Amino acid sequence: MSVTELRRTDLSAFLRTRRERITPEMVDLAPGPRRRTPGLRREEVAQLAGVGVTWYTWLEQGRPINASAQVLDAIARTLRLDSAERHHLYRLAGQADDPIPVDSGQVTPEMREILGRLGDMPACVSNSRCDVLAWNAAYAELFPELVGAPEGERNSLWHTCLSLSPRTLLLDRDHELARAVAVFRGAYTRHADDPCWQDFVRRLSSESAEFARLWARQDVAEPGPRVKAFQHVEAGVLHFSTTSLTAVPELRLIVYTPMDDETRRAMSILVGAGGAAR
Repeated sequence: MSVTELRRTDLSAFLRTRRERITPEMVDLAPGPRRRTPGLRREEVAQLAGVGVTWYTWLEQGRPINASAQVLDAIARTLRLDSAERHHLYRLAGQADDPIPVDSGQVTPEMREILGRLGDMPACVSNSRCDVLAWNAAYAELFPELVGAPEGERNSLWHTCLSLSPRTLLLDRDHELARAVAVFRGAYTRHADDPCWQDFVRRLSSESAEFARLWARQDVAEPGPRVKAFQHVEAGVLHFSTTSLTAVPELRLIVYTPMDDETRRAMSILVGAGGAAR
């Protein structure tokens, strides 16, 4: 299947799932006769967006038609898409993307120095596929199974889905995993023609029914700050706020800032005096 065909397939599923979550009452329509499926009908979306029913039906079916930015805007407003979902819609509909710079996934010596200077604040450099490429000693203490995995398997989404970090358990995992998959979905549309990304989704879907279910939901989100709590086998409950900084278009510096004195003390003890950045 070509990249264009893959995007049309994803566009079809995305529009259908967004349509199904909007009830008639939300857009001031009468509920009408009993509905066989949840959400709005295709003709109702077309009416509200001011486009032809046949045209919208073809768009949702993934047929090879062109949609203008004005039409996509109308559909996005009707389906109440947020900014991440709107951007996702444009990509799937074939709107131009900014090119991915060459060597945008390379960890520089300056990035490694920053990691080393963060002390007992866990931090890593991750690409948009969630591969962990570099980290400091505090991050290694927090996620030893992740950083100890063979090269090519150091992926935070993979480890979260398959619960491969028994020493550090993510609390509120269901909510955080759903959001992580949504953020990953947003990045995937830029790399849908990359066999490595396609293979990663296939393998993870095969290994994790939970990921496959979340992937099928078609949810999209943008990276952003989070508040996370972990149950560490030695240090107990640790509370962090996470900050994601874009180093270059395809790399993020993710820093875990302790939120209380107990977490700061615990990380200081865990790191000790001999840690170094990797």
